[in-house]
Amino acid sequence: MANGRKKFPQTRLVNLLKGMGVYVLVGLAALLFFTNLSGGTSGGGDQVPISKIVTDIKDGKVDKLELENERIVVFYKGDNKQVISRKEAGESIYKILESSGVDPKTVGIEVKDTSLQQAWMSILGTLLPIILMVVFFFFIFRQAKDAGSSIFSFGQSKAKVFSKDAPQIKFTDVAGVEDSKKELQEVVEFLKTPEKFKALGARTPKGVLLVGPAGVGKTLLARAVAGEAGVPFFSIAGSEFMEILVGVGAARVRDMFATAKKSAPSIIFIDEIESIGRQRGMGGFSGGHDEREQTLNQILVEMDGFSPNEAVIVIGATNRPDMLDVALIRPGRFDRRVTLGYPDLEERKAIISIHMRNKPFEKDVNMERIARRTIGFTGADLANMLNEAAILAAREDKKAIDNQDLEEAATKVKLGPQRKRLQSDEDRKLAAYHEAGHAVVGHYSPHVDPVHRVTIVARSMSGGHTSFPPTHDRNNESRSRLLDQIATAMGGQAAEKLVLKDISTGASSDLEIATSIARAMVMDYGMSNLGPISVGSKSTFGWMRMADEGGSISTEMLNRIDIEVKRILDEGYKQAEGILKRHRTKLDKVAKALLEIETLDTEEFEKIVGKKLIPQGISTTPSPVLS
Repeated sequence: MANGRKKFPQTRLVNLLKGMGVYVLVGLAALLFFTNLSGGTSGGGDQVPISKIVTDIKDGKVDKLELENERIVVFYKGDNKQVISRKEAGESIYKILESSGVDPKTVGIEVKDTSLQQAWMSILGTLLPIILMVVFFFFIFRQAKDAGSSIFSFGQSKAKVFSKDAPQIKFTDVAGVEDSKKELQEVVEFLKTPEKFKALGARTPKGVLLVGPAGVGKTLLARAVAGEAGVPFFSIAGSEFMEILVGVGAARVRDMFATAKKSAPSIIFIDEIESIGRQRGMGGFSGGHDEREQTLNQILVEMDGFSPNEAVIVIGATNRPDMLDVALIRPGRFDRRVTLGYPDLEERKAIISIHMRNKPFEKDVNMERIARRTIGFTGADLANMLNEAAILAAREDKKAIDNQDLEEAATKVKLGPQRKRLQSDEDRKLAAYHEAGHAVVGHYSPHVDPVHRVTIVARSMSGGHTSFPPTHDRNNESRSRLLDQIATAMGGQAAEKLVLKDISTGASSDLEIATSIARAMVMDYGMSNLGPISVGSKSTFGWMRMADEGGSISTEMLNRIDIEVKRILDEGYKQAEGILKRHRTKLDKVAKALLEIETLDTEEFEKIVGKKLIPQGISTTPSPVLS
């Protein structure tokens, strides 16, 4: 049965022996060196003093002496016994014997010439440490280089390469960005048939900037462009250019562009390009010696260095286009800007249908209902929601995902997981009236969407939440709607004060939402008594933007802005307080129901307070989730 034996792979054995060979060589050399330094082998004899040797010679027991420097090997008569002795350096064995009354002629004395051996040992003592160090470092560098972590690889690009032969992502695999796909289809045509455009004198775009919030599919769309064009795809994050060593970022840029040019036509994708492409002189990064600035300069040089025949297109992705240096986004570098936004209803349905393909669902699960429930979700949020729903169903040993799993998954993605710790009766009562206050004020405010869910189940840092998801997508806000949203946000604290005669810290996030809306109304939208004016509350660079604009906004104007913001917030609080006083009975009933069953959906809530009446002509748009 020899043929049935499992053979050790030959290549693995060879590699093992090669790896061991270096260690064996170094070990043997070191052993030989230190052995020779110690005076060679002992020949198996015992170590005895010189006086014992003299006595044995007098007794006629010794046959001969063998001298090697200060080392004496004694051979005895009649047997193979050998012993070792040593004399003082510089002393003659003849004088030692004569001084002890022994005639040297009575014993054979053989003196070995060790001058040549000493010469070699001197040479080895000098060269062997050097040879060992060279062999050691050569082996270390070779192993490190094979592992891709050699010191010499600091300047090499860390871009992940997806060859054109690898499984490709196509435009059909990307849903929810139809307008963006149309824009990028021309880039695909440039890569596939450049001669068609050259014949008309058109210039191939050097760069495309994908702009949009996190999770909308910028990276996936860039890979789809490469897949449609059938070209190599080099993917790297902006932060991967940076290293602790100065000059590494620029070296990696040069290496990546050189590799891409060799593989042309090809695509270079730089994710989070704002990490290396931010405006020079901003954020404390200034001066030509800054590593980030050197890296940016090298990218600009490389993009300028493309010849018309080099079909290499750079795709950058960012969610902060306002931070990018103007030299990077000018025509001739990033010629095109493609903006990706949050998916609308039809786009969400398309995204959901892709992620539902490999999952079983109950028959009553409605894809359109899921899409309407998830306004404001990105493609990544939708994928995560469906995955969480599958996990929840598996946790309860279900055969298919149902509506309850989807509802819980959507809430978990938006607000975080439930907190299981027990709440005191006092905390539960506080949370119930707080959330009931949001729900009742929102219900009786005509420009706020219907309550979808109100609960006192704690999640993350909140003791409950009330959601008002819209029934339609919309891009604009009205002044009336913003004022009603502020009143609804104030409803939680107003209910606490009305019923419990005290207020808690639970309204902190509500006040933050209300204040941000009021400040935007005054500073951005011209929806205050200051009139149609915009003084830029949307800080581009945080404190630096405010400092930069400080000279253009007078102290008097800043004071008037604060007064207007405070006035809008006070009016919103009074509106919430008035609604709750008029509908105190409804407030108590909603709070009581929450204490009993913890969560109310739309139907259960409207059984208590009645059907929501929305004035004709009012479109709905996403409302904040209040806690």
